[in-house]
Amino acid sequence: MVRALAVAALLLLLAACGRGDLMGPFAESQAPPALSPRFYPPEGWAWGFIQTGNKPTQRYGVAAGWRAPKATVVILPGYGESAEAWFETASGLIRRGYTVWILDRAGQGGSARYTMPRDLGFVSSFDPDVANLRALVRVVIRPPETSPLILLAHADGAVVALRAVETGLAVDGVIVSSPDVAAKAVSTDSAQALAGRAGLGRLPSTDWRPWSRSSPDARGQGLTHDVWRGRVQQAWQTANPDLRMSSASLGWRGAHQAASRAVEANAKAVKADVLMLLPDKTTKEALALCKGLPHCRSVAVPGAFAALHLEQDRFRRPWLDQITGYIAAKVDSERAAEVAPPIGATPVPAPVSEENAPPAP
Repeated sequence: MVRALAVAALLLLLAACGRGDLMGPFAESQAPPALSPRFYPPEGWAWGFIQTGNKPTQRYGVAAGWRAPKATVVILPGYGESAEAWFETASGLIRRGYTVWILDRAGQGGSARYTMPRDLGFVSSFDPDVANLRALVRVVIRPPETSPLILLAHADGAVVALRAVETGLAVDGVIVSSPDVAAKAVSTDSAQALAGRAGLGRLPSTDWRPWSRSSPDARGQGLTHDVWRGRVQQAWQTANPDLRMSSASLGWRGAHQAASRAVEANAKAVKADVLMLLPDKTTKEALALCKGLPHCRSVAVPGAFAALHLEQDRFRRPWLDQITGYIAAKVDSERAAEVAPPIGATPVPAPVSEENAPPAP
């Protein structure tokens, strides 16, 4: 086992040599030739980068309709996904009059990497994800006060979204889809335990394999029933090598664990209401998290797998209806607050006319 760790460390050292721009951010992805146009970027889609401190840069994208937005939606993908996997969902929300932003996660998608090989998922902490989400909203988006700001987070992206709200990000609502909350600490088998004690968080897990176009897609992994949507992420990664992601490192798993525990410990600080959308198989940790949040409502999609945004229409439609209904209710509430008279204000009497004049004595 010690020999295996030594070999893995040597491979990582060799991969780091001459890495140059191989770890840098990546913006303009090329659409896979065999992909249906419904999975293409929304009309007017634009990319940008954001960085806080000396951490690697993260990529974001944005598009809006031609009218003033009814709401602003910020999407946080789950592990291994890039913004491209959410283009179909983003287009649907934009058609409803919402501005949509997608922030690629730290060390994933089109964001810069922390280590090599590029497809190995590594962060030492989820704090950069949280910091860049807060900076994106406050510095780049600067949402208008007249329309709601909604976070839509998938899988472990839910941990980032809730942690940002716990630490001061003001939002009008949070939607978490198939939340992935770490159930326990990083595996205690001998290899991982030794790596942790030696500070080798960049080491891959013992069953790690590099990205391969022959690897199972989302449908093959049991994340969706849909043949075509199940191929979307794999297709984008095949056409754009910089987007490729394999399994996570020991350090990433430890960071996920630590961030999950922080979210649970500070759940009472989430003052915004949370809509939790759950697949057929839901972890007890997700249900416990919803129970610990002050304002959380969970809705299950019976029979659905975890990648609800990539599911067949019979599962995806009720999932999307819940999202659009939630946002529409926030928009209506915002509009009602704009026209409501101030508390304690004296009502202005209606002008007297022949129709509403009091009867003569």
